[in-house]
Amino acid sequence: MNTIGIIFVLVSAAVGSILRSRFNTYAQTKLKSDWSGVEIANKMLREHGIDQVKITCIHGHLTDHYNPLTQTVNLSNQVYHGRNAAAAAIAAHECGHAVQHARGYAFLQLRSTMVPVLSVTTRFIPWTIIVGILLINTTLIPLTVGIALFALTTLFSFITLPVEFDASSRALAWMDNRGVVQAKNIKWREMLCGGQP
Repeated sequence: MNTIGIIFVLVSAAVGSILRSRFNTYAQTKLKSDWSGVEIANKMLREHGIDQVKITCIHGHLTDHYNPLTQTVNLSNQVYHGRNAAAAAIAAHECGHAVQHARGYAFLQLRSTMVPVLSVTTRFIPWTIIVGILLINTTLIPLTVGIALFALTTLFSFITLPVEFDASSRALAWMDNRGVVQAKNIKWREMLCGGQP
């Protein structure tokens, strides 16, 4: 279990490092439109017929997210006010989630259903597995429950992948159509999809 935990920590750290590096790189790329992140978010939402979603500015770096419960696109200060390719890509990506929500995208609905359950159960997984190991000669119930909960978090990660790629695809299509940035100046797929086609 310790090995798995270490692997997840290392992978998370690597992904975070890559995201920060790409953000810093594309933060230097100016936009053809000179729109700020909040302006891009507003335009993308309105052009998709979405007027009930609010856009807020939040603290932190790369803390941007869409909250389907409050129907808010939450942009970090750098993205909200930024007038560069990185801010544009992130703002459009988060609006991609709002579009998914408005269109009833199945994977987003499934992920949203799982979030409340996982937010409670994930804190108990290590303890359940430890108790299960200690009681392995007596009963397999705690260990089985711990493994099942861990499998649920893994399933959640797999469900998250299509949600993120679809949001990026929606953002890419909209930005390409609107000519937000000079195509020669940025590889949108590298910024939003990790280089995926």
